[in-house]
Amino acid sequence: MSIFQAFVLGIVQGVTEFLPISSSGFLILVPKFFGWEVQSLAFDAFVHLATLAAVIVALSTDIKLAFTKQRGLLWWVVLATIPVLIGGFVLEEVLELSFRSTEIVAYSFIVWGIVLYLVDRYAKRKTVAIEKTGLKRSLAIGVAQVVALVPGTSRSGITITAGLATGLSRDVATRFSFLLGIPTIAAAGALKLLQVYRGDAILDLLPALVGAIAAFITAFLTIKFLLAFLKSHSFAELAIVRVLLGILILVI
Repeated sequence: MSIFQAFVLGIVQGVTEFLPISSSGFLILVPKFFGWEVQSLAFDAFVHLATLAAVIVALSTDIKLAFTKQRGLLWWVVLATIPVLIGGFVLEEVLELSFRSTEIVAYSFIVWGIVLYLVDRYAKRKTVAIEKTGLKRSLAIGVAQVVALVPGTSRSGITITAGLATGLSRDVATRFSFLLGIPTIAAAGALKLLQVYRGDAILDLLPALVGAIAAFITAFLTIKFLLAFLKSHSFAELAIVRVLLGILILVI
């Protein structure tokens, strides 16, 4: 892997992990567009751990509150993580073999973009503090996250959509989604590291470091941008971008 390729893929991972436009989808599409080989498991592990570090730094205040004044939030995040851990263990091989096509990514972009648009526009939102997310909402968001195992769906997109659909505000739904990403991304990164260890993969250290640094910086900036963006905007623009990207992929 070249340094340029690592830099580009690191940026793609960092930006798309937290915007509701699917990191897995873009990490399939970008190499195909440039004619690059699929990135190694070792590289994937590095950029996943970089985005994990970014969300921990960006949401450090929220995390401290979850362990002190908002302990209920910690349990809701743990509860919402369980479905994707089970789903990932059961479905990973099937999804890896059967759902990585460009067409599936495109249709996922379109379908879930439309769903996000409609839910953001029409769902009734309540003033619910993030630590009061509750059992039913947490389970609904957690189950929705399993759908994100299909490339093109977007983990942040589907969990934010589920949060909005269950009555959370845009800010609370987004923060909960980002916090939920911590154990989820950590589990994905750990799994990839385990696969690297078992497969005796050779680590090309410099590209991996370049990709990780690019992913960390762009992920941190993306998180800060989206939280600020939502103070005066809805998800409509991002949902429309998803749909247009899906259509463009099908056309070309």
